[in-house]
Amino acid sequence: MKKTKAFKFALIVAALVGCSSLGVIAAEAGGSNSPDATAETYKQLNLFGDVFEMVRADYVDPISDKKLIEYALNGMLSSLDPHSSYMNAKEAKAMNVENTGEFGGLGIEVTMSNGVIKVISPIDDTPAAKAGIQSGDLIIEIDGKPVTGMSLNDAVSKMRGKVGSKIVLTIIRKGEKAPLKVTLTRAVIQIKSVKYRVINGDVGYIRITMFNAQTQPGMLKAFKFIKKKAGDKLVGYILDLRNNPGGLLDQAIAVSDDFLNKGEIVSTRGRNPDDTRADYATPGDLADGLPVVDLINGGSASASEIVSGALQDNHRAIIVGTQSFGKGSVQTLFNVPGGGMVRLTTARYFTPNGRSIQAEGITPDIVIKPAKIVADSDPFPTIHEADLIGALKNPDGTPIKKKTDDADENKALESDYQLLRAVDLLQGIALYKGDMSGKTEKSPAKEEKHTHSLKLNN
Repeated sequence: MKKTKAFKFALIVAALVGCSSLGVIAAEAGGSNSPDATAETYKQLNLFGDVFEMVRADYVDPISDKKLIEYALNGMLSSLDPHSSYMNAKEAKAMNVENTGEFGGLGIEVTMSNGVIKVISPIDDTPAAKAGIQSGDLIIEIDGKPVTGMSLNDAVSKMRGKVGSKIVLTIIRKGEKAPLKVTLTRAVIQIKSVKYRVINGDVGYIRITMFNAQTQPGMLKAFKFIKKKAGDKLVGYILDLRNNPGGLLDQAIAVSDDFLNKGEIVSTRGRNPDDTRADYATPGDLADGLPVVDLINGGSASASEIVSGALQDNHRAIIVGTQSFGKGSVQTLFNVPGGGMVRLTTARYFTPNGRSIQAEGITPDIVIKPAKIVADSDPFPTIHEADLIGALKNPDGTPIKKKTDDADENKALESDYQLLRAVDLLQGIALYKGDMSGKTEKSPAKEEKHTHSLKLNN
């Protein structure tokens, strides 16, 4: 047997060993494990081996077997949906650091859309936010090199780099007639997940920039500060989830639980009906029953939508703003040999009323657009989950509601039209109810009981 044929045979055998273990899962989940199906699998794996050998032997430039396998894994996973991917050991390490809330880079949450990189959201107080990168921007070049043909992981890797080094992004932005070149300086990203203050002496304002390991501890500090600062004058809370790209499932559940005494928060349904699970609120409303306004927009995705859906369906908050992104899928991280990871979409999540917001999003109870209105004829419309190539369909099959306009919101908090309207709404509720001194008796504080490890953002 020639060396190339021996290599190909070994490659196919290795693939089949992995396939045989997966075949049991497929059969249990309703897949086919018939002799005909097995024969077809062997046939397709043989094709893979043929192509692999062809590339090794005849591609114009030499390329390592490791790289080829990595490309094959990325191609397989990224073809499933926009959020499944393979990460090599270096990328997996960087992602683990990111989840702790401190990492190097630009501070930008992105996804792949139509061959370019689409900005889901810039993260507050990072180089991306300070440079004016906006939700909905399309990145077409990184340091002058087109992103067409790059995988999402490749693009993210190129945007990371040595702290203090510069990078030039070429972007297409709605409302601009020509592409913009934006120069950013890479920095160590230290994300303060929760920001808070008291507005006008009587409104508690809590902004969550993303859901990471620091979120729930930050929420506890926020409630403590606001209650001490406002005292008996406190009339309600504004929970600002605009441009929040998502994050950890357990943190989204914990934040929802902070505002709820009882009721379902979210349910997840995977391929196997036995894997369906639901999470419920525990006794104790840290907001003491006061009114809550939840601000969302097109940059509010995934974990942000879990919180908004839970508060909306439990009639605990008034949802204000514009249509959210519409990412209703759950990704699970699997460690693989060599230190890498597979991010695989394993379930859809549903709001307490059984709604899937996949490719649809959360529709606000009260639509409030930013003060800057973009013309309907704008050539670069806002992109949502439903616009991504390969996006999962909404299993409910319900028609997607018309998305509300979502314009530039990178402005100073003091001139934030949506926030000002939210403040007016809370103070109006207080006036309507009259004397707020008779508000609901405070509930006991609750302990943190959530230990999930699923990650929902891209």
